[in-house]
Amino acid sequence: MEAKSPEMIEIGASGLHTSPLGIGTNRWGSNLCPDPEMRSTFEAALDLGINLFDTAEIYNLGGSELTLGQFLPVAEAACKAVITSKYATFPWRSARNGLIHALKASLARLNLTRLDLYLIHWPLPPVRIETWMEAMVEAVESGLAFAVGVSNFSPAQMRQAHAALARHNIALACNQVDYSLLNRASERSGLLSLCRELRVTLVAYRPISGGLLTGKYTPQDGPGGWISDRGTLSRIRPLVDLLRQIGQGHGGKMPSQVALNWLICKGALPIPGAHSVKHVQENAGALGWRLSDEEVAHLDSAEEGLHRR
Repeated sequence: MEAKSPEMIEIGASGLHTSPLGIGTNRWGSNLCPDPEMRSTFEAALDLGINLFDTAEIYNLGGSELTLGQFLPVAEAACKAVITSKYATFPWRSARNGLIHALKASLARLNLTRLDLYLIHWPLPPVRIETWMEAMVEAVESGLAFAVGVSNFSPAQMRQAHAALARHNIALACNQVDYSLLNRASERSGLLSLCRELRVTLVAYRPISGGLLTGKYTPQDGPGGWISDRGTLSRIRPLVDLLRQIGQGHGGKMPSQVALNWLICKGALPIPGAHSVKHVQENAGALGWRLSDEEVAHLDSAEEGLHRR
């Protein structure tokens, strides 16, 4: 599949530039074990201009980081790829010592000396946001991370994190949250608008809602698990049909590609999962074109209509 390399975007005001769409690697590797078969997927993403790879220390107990680490020693790959990982805020790890120790362990698994972007995976009340940010400042000032961000932070928590870092002249690069056409809580809470105000990139995980927006499932043939609920699949069918209809007007784009492009039009950076070359190629089909304002509004209205059914 040939694709024009997408233009790079800056993540927040961090100085870190990536493709406008990344790859989620939470299914790469197995518990504590790397998966060399993901190399073709990794290389296909880079070939298509997708250079952001999102992982975390808890993904497969480090297996995801170990898998990426197999590919990064190659000089060209290490130069092209932008790697994001996350610190799990477990109660038994103190913010400063626990975070720096975990970051060094992630770097070892990834075969890196510095991480491009390091995130707090989730807040852990009653620990103060400022306490976590002090540890992130140390990560940057010690040269272990180029940029830092957060994940699953509310608008108020994100504002606190932004202010705490700003006192040290460090940008809050991003807030990674669950955001898709079927989960617009980030819009309704004011988080998306706050990201724009503070110049923080909203990174969207689960951008196609666990496969519900791919268009390949029906009430009679669901994906299994809780999302196979027939009522849910029946309820969202008009929205999926609209995604397919709009995609036809853009050269036959898939519903998932339209859903990803919708997020990009909203100013978010989606990180759909991919564990095959085919998945990467499908994700890449969301790039190189753009929905019109009218199409974005039409999709907004269709999603809102689901709540009135």
